[in-house]
Amino acid sequence: MSASDNSNSIQQEFAPLKNDRLLRALRFETIDTTPVWMMRQAGRYLPEYKATRAEAGDFMSLCKDTDRATEVTLQPLRRYDLDAAILFSDILTIPDAMGLGLYFETGEGPKFKHPIRTQADLDRLPLLEPNDSLDYVMRAVTSIRKALNGQVPLFGFSGSPWTLATYMIEGGSSKDYRYTKGFLYSNPEFLHQLLDKLATAVIDYLDAQVVAGAQILQIFDSWGGALGHRQFIDFSHAYNKRIVAELKVRHPQIPVVLFTKGGGLWLDVQADSEANVLGLDWTMPIDRARQVLNESQRQLTKQYKKIQSSKAIQGNLDPATLYGSPATIRAEVNAMLDSAYAGGEKTGYIANLGHGITQWVNPDNAKVFIDAVHDYKI
Repeated sequence: MSASDNSNSIQQEFAPLKNDRLLRALRFETIDTTPVWMMRQAGRYLPEYKATRAEAGDFMSLCKDTDRATEVTLQPLRRYDLDAAILFSDILTIPDAMGLGLYFETGEGPKFKHPIRTQADLDRLPLLEPNDSLDYVMRAVTSIRKALNGQVPLFGFSGSPWTLATYMIEGGSSKDYRYTKGFLYSNPEFLHQLLDKLATAVIDYLDAQVVAGAQILQIFDSWGGALGHRQFIDFSHAYNKRIVAELKVRHPQIPVVLFTKGGGLWLDVQADSEANVLGLDWTMPIDRARQVLNESQRQLTKQYKKIQSSKAIQGNLDPATLYGSPATIRAEVNAMLDSAYAGGEKTGYIANLGHGITQWVNPDNAKVFIDAVHDYKI
């Protein structure tokens, strides 16, 4: 059985999809209205999430509890008319499974007890076995997919190799990436060795999520925008491109979204990948992104002597917009969608925030955003 046949067999085990608006849009098919979901849509801005997390005890315990991870994934879908669900998990599950000792400090975010700073540290990293050390993620994917019962498609996801490497080397979040960029310029081979291991791990991790039931995948290159132009190509894009290419061999019918925060400058670079969708943060106008991608498609068609598929776009409302009044939110949504459809396109676009929804947003304002997207006349 081919990889494609195997993937189709897996997906047929679940209920048929009732709302395929998002999948139709990314395939540039006709849609009745713009599809919308939010990064971090299951999270701390919802009181029901806070209650469930309190029951679990801590964040990672919540991620590893199949029933509660399923519950918090479904919570925003009960409140809002969303067009997708996204697995409740974290981008740092891979380094945690590699034994780096993930923990969370109140008010400081994630940290690692054993950062990667030496060749010996790097050599000790084990090969990732997603269905062993990360089996709780796969159980959650299958449980969520069953609980959705075909309501909307389910996103699986992973952090990009570059983003994971920054956390693993710095030992947590960073503003200047002192150690990671230090390796980049003083010992690039060390960094490439780590990125190579992580690319293999991400491929296997996302592959396992598809087998468990994910219908669409997103790669979060959260810190790609911290790189210089040449360094982005060599230390981020090259690995993301490799991951997407291998996933397309294993599961050609599964769409992939590539999101680089701060990556608008490199849309022409990212166009040279097999990703179906490129995500935008709030710094890149959508109409300009369309122009860049259309020109990139023409140039890549000449380069490869083969017609290149168009890239759909996802994004890009500033999450802080949701602190505004309902009237302000609706006006900003309309402006965003005017930009998305400025070239006469009637599809090929997914509405989202330019990054994750923040914990201080009033849940009612999230509803204003979602409803405003659906109310907009294409």
